[in-house]
Amino acid sequence: MSKVLKGIKNEDVFKNVLRLGIPKGSLQKATFELFEKAGFHITDSERSYFPQIDDDEIQLAMLHAQEMSRYIEIGALDAGFTGHDWILENNSSVHEVCQLLYSKATPKPVRWVLAVPNESKIKKPEDLEGGIIATELVNVTKKYFKSKKINVKKVEFSIGATEVKARLFTKLADAIVDVTETGSSLKANNLRIVDTIMESTTRFIANKETWKNKFKREKIENISILLNAAIAAKTTVGLKMNSSRKCLDKVLKILPAEKSPTISSLADNNFVAIEVVVDAKVERKIVPQLKRAGASGIITYPLNKVIH
Repeated sequence: MSKVLKGIKNEDVFKNVLRLGIPKGSLQKATFELFEKAGFHITDSERSYFPQIDDDEIQLAMLHAQEMSRYIEIGALDAGFTGHDWILENNSSVHEVCQLLYSKATPKPVRWVLAVPNESKIKKPEDLEGGIIATELVNVTKKYFKSKKINVKKVEFSIGATEVKARLFTKLADAIVDVTETGSSLKANNLRIVDTIMESTTRFIANKETWKNKFKREKIENISILLNAAIAAKTTVGLKMNSSRKCLDKVLKILPAEKSPTISSLADNNFVAIEVVVDAKVERKIVPQLKRAGASGIITYPLNKVIH
């Protein structure tokens, strides 16, 4: 068992302490930032496999996302964060608490893509009949080719610098299956995408027995609410303004129809205060319109959490 897990005391299983796995590696920084925005303070995140968190009911452990679901399935951890891709790769039987739309670079899903060198004669997956594929996502890749009834010679496990195997050593691999968010690394290595194997997002998962524990389930649900609220706040802003009652209808027509603003009377009964939460992209479009419609004292402000 991983040396990280040896540091988790077995007696904690029977206490009111949630053993929570944090992904080490590409998701690490984004996960800690999300926890901070949700109101948690984490220390020793760079030096220790067991970072400290300002919640006595949570014990953190750092593990690679690739192995997280396996340790949660066997109960070495109560819950944790990993990609949907690694749950499928490990064929793990776990309870999925929620999807969390965040990753290393963007809030968009990552893609596992089938790629070849730009000069390769391979144009479609069927052209890889009898070929060798290098990837870290071996089981999912095998299922992909099986579903397409393509008999590849071998799906070879590859960790790190997978692009190199397709770019320089053609005897090692005819193609790769690699993960990408923006595609920039593939382009930098003169690789061309042939097909998308799957898309994946971060998932908050729990051990199935843990989910039956009333205390731990509530703790997990609380964390889920706070993290999703922090994610929602990243793309929304608060908007305040004043308006005369005479201009109120014009101002309200500009605000998104699905939003119900808070309207409060001011000391001067001829004016009202309006407050609403809107998408950040919408805010930059409607602020000039609100000004022209007669709104004044317009203020926009960032949000830490938005709970729907």
